[in-house]
Amino acid sequence: MRLLKPNLYLALIHYPVLNKHGDVIASAVTNLDIHDLARAARTYGVRAVYIVTPLTDQKRLIGQIVSHWTTGMGGVVNPDRKTALDLISVQDSLESTQTDIELREKMRAVTVVTSAREYPECRTIEEIQSLMLGGRPWLLLFGTAWGLTPSCMIQADHILTPIYGVSGYNHLSVRSAVSILLDRLVGRGLSKTDNNLK
Repeated sequence: MRLLKPNLYLALIHYPVLNKHGDVIASAVTNLDIHDLARAARTYGVRAVYIVTPLTDQKRLIGQIVSHWTTGMGGVVNPDRKTALDLISVQDSLESTQTDIELREKMRAVTVVTSAREYPECRTIEEIQSLMLGGRPWLLLFGTAWGLTPSCMIQADHILTPIYGVSGYNHLSVRSAVSILLDRLVGRGLSKTDNNLK
């Protein structure tokens, strides 16, 4: 069975997330996250990458980084990077992110949250793949710092099972987690489904 290319969006949440004490915080934007998420997203056919933060200084920083590669000299020197960074969109909140997708797609996106923690209602990669066959837009949410808040987890339509390695160590960077999950969801190597993209 072939899996059609899903209608997929990503969001990297900087607020609201948790710190190591369980407090709700706004985390700092990381330059590498912006670049690596954009490049992974372009590789796997993601339609947009949302960086979600309400902080003015952080939004300004993102704008400076992205504009260097999309409208500045960076894009001239490295057009492949420009193509990737064109996918970046900054939003104040998860709600405004969902609204933006709805304006693009004329329908609400199905939300899937990721976590390093195990939840009883987690769905497997294969389950999410089969649900994506319907053609609706899907939004994958990734948390920064110590992860998404309980309210984000509860409000999502689905929770994806954590990534498990072989050592018991469970502290991947968000950049690594995004790349692994995208490859498992829509790549052509690890899935049991023949999902050559049409």
